[in-house]
Amino acid sequence: MKLITSLILLFLVFNCMAQEKKIWAKSYLNKKAPELLVEQWLTETPDTKGKFVLIDFWATWCAPCKRAIPKLNAFNRLFHNELVVIGISDEPWFKVRKQKNPAVEYFNAIDSRKRMKRQYKIQAIPHCVIINPEGIVVWEGNPNQPGFELTTEVIRELLNNG
Repeated sequence: MKLITSLILLFLVFNCMAQEKKIWAKSYLNKKAPELLVEQWLTETPDTKGKFVLIDFWATWCAPCKRAIPKLNAFNRLFHNELVVIGISDEPWFKVRKQKNPAVEYFNAIDSRKRMKRQYKIQAIPHCVIINPEGIVVWEGNPNQPGFELTTEVIRELLNNG
């Protein structure tokens, strides 16, 4: 009986560990977000005052990043009154401007000096953070990570509790 109970407990521990969200960056969850620093805006400069901000670290060569763009476009359209979506790439501006399939429909900036990427210690992209109006990170991670996807429901919950 003890063996069965021990095996069940061991299974539950491993199952919980397998369900843990992985992030390939320094965690800022529930902490003050680093200052938003960009080298050049490829769009107009967004007004983030009083709004949630979703920052997407991405690159044109990154297939998972490109898969996330339509979802981020949808978030931008759906939540535009409460959420500012910003893409940040460390690539040259001419490469980012060529990105047409899929087209980026939200604010876009260049940080070729990788200041933001270093502050967040990002090791893999895509990496997104959502920052509440008080400047606190309330969500972070790969928006496509199975079991932890960034969805409309997740954003709606953050906005409602924010």
